[in-house]
Amino acid sequence: MMGPAHSLSGAAAWLGVGAAAGAAGHPMPWPVVVVGALICAGAALAPDLDHKAATISRAFGPLSRGLCEVVDNISAAVYKATRMKGDARRSGGHRTLTHTWLWAVLVGAGMSVLAVQGGRWAVLAILFVHMVLAIEGLLWRAARVSSDVLVWLLGAASAWILAGVLDQPGNGSHWLFTGSGQEYLWLGLPIVLGALVHDIGDALTVSGCPIMWPIPIGRKRWYPVGPPKGMRFRAGSWVELKVLMPIFTLLGGIGGLTALGFL
Repeated sequence: MMGPAHSLSGAAAWLGVGAAAGAAGHPMPWPVVVVGALICAGAALAPDLDHKAATISRAFGPLSRGLCEVVDNISAAVYKATRMKGDARRSGGHRTLTHTWLWAVLVGAGMSVLAVQGGRWAVLAILFVHMVLAIEGLLWRAARVSSDVLVWLLGAASAWILAGVLDQPGNGSHWLFTGSGQEYLWLGLPIVLGALVHDIGDALTVSGCPIMWPIPIGRKRWYPVGPPKGMRFRAGSWVELKVLMPIFTLLGGIGGLTALGFL
């Protein structure tokens, strides 16, 4: 899928988790609902770090373009080193390492540790990166005609304000994890979810997605998981724009209203 659909599906997924968490007896304070949805929307772009032409490659100028090139090369090397006889030969790394459940879990866990150990400045850095990505994904039309500096300033201001709101007692720094020293441990959850939602979205397209790596399936370690061929679509097609994105918007709205206690 394309960047806007990935971000919208990520936000909708977190809002759905908010509704489910409330039903399970762990209601989210409203800042956790809002911040988590934005982080998840941003994190849903992150697996495309292996694609030099993706939305995320433009998000931070030369820094993100250089990082995408490095990740692409690393992903291609991992693919070559771990492929089985049934896996095709390929040169690029797109839709390989960063499009797996293992990558999602490791990155999310790393962000949780960083948030807990790094304190306020680490939380601000995590929020800033994901706010910029959320702006690029959710407000892509406006972001493309704006300067990068304007997007960064909006991301920085949003991160600063939201971090201050979360720091207030009862606003969510200890949501779900209430033990001493576990402030913001939950921040890794929307990051994991966003990456997995991205992978599931890509699995619906004609190429599929090797979500299950490194678990082998048949003669392939990089098996392109997906529905039957007749149910797949091309990225950017009318199915994505006219069907899936409205569905994500509707489900996200219902999930958000439920999470906030309006339904």
